[in-house]
Amino acid sequence: MGQEESHTEEMDLAQIQELCILYMKECPSGALHLHEFKRIFGVQSTSEEETLYIETIFHSFDTNRDNTLSFVEYVAALHLVLRGNLEDRLRWSFKIYDKDGDGKLDRQEVKRIVRIICKIKSRKKSLDMTPNEICDRVFELVDQNHDGQISLTEFMEGAQKDEWVMDLLKLDVNASGWVMQNCGKLP
Repeated sequence: MGQEESHTEEMDLAQIQELCILYMKECPSGALHLHEFKRIFGVQSTSEEETLYIETIFHSFDTNRDNTLSFVEYVAALHLVLRGNLEDRLRWSFKIYDKDGDGKLDRQEVKRIVRIICKIKSRKKSLDMTPNEICDRVFELVDQNHDGQISLTEFMEGAQKDEWVMDLLKLDVNASGWVMQNCGKLP
C-alpha cells in the first residue's frame, strides 16, 4: 500500500529534464523561494495547517539553510519524492518530525506534525482518533525501549512493521502526483 501507490507511475528522464528546464525558467536566479514552492504545490495562504506543513517540508530540503532551494537542492528533492526508496523517504520524514534536530523524537515533536496532518485530513474525511490518541498509539507501537523518545532506528523499524504507522509516518505529500499531473502542462 502507501509507498507503492505514490510511485505507481514512474517519471522518465525526459520528464525530469523538463522539470529542471521549468526550474531554470521560473527561477533564473538559481534560487526557489518559499512562496514559489507553495505555488508549485498549490498551497493557498489561507490554509494555516497546509502552509505550516509545506514550510516544514521546504526547510527540510533547504540543506544549507539560506531560505531558498538551489538547483541542486531542488533536484535532490525531486529525486526523493519521485524516485526515492522507502528507507530514504522514512529518513526524510524523521528529519521533518525532528524539529530540534537532536536525532530523537519526543511527544511534542510527533504531536506537532500529527496535529497538522489531522487538520488537513479532517477536511477530506472524519477521523476516528484525536491527535493525542494518535501520538499515544505511535509511541506505544514504535518506542521499543519505552524511554519516551523515538530514535531513527525505532522510527524506521516501527514504520515498516505496522501499516497504520507507516501511513502516518512516511508523510506522503503527494508530490509525485502533482508532478505527474502537471508534467503535460509544461511549456
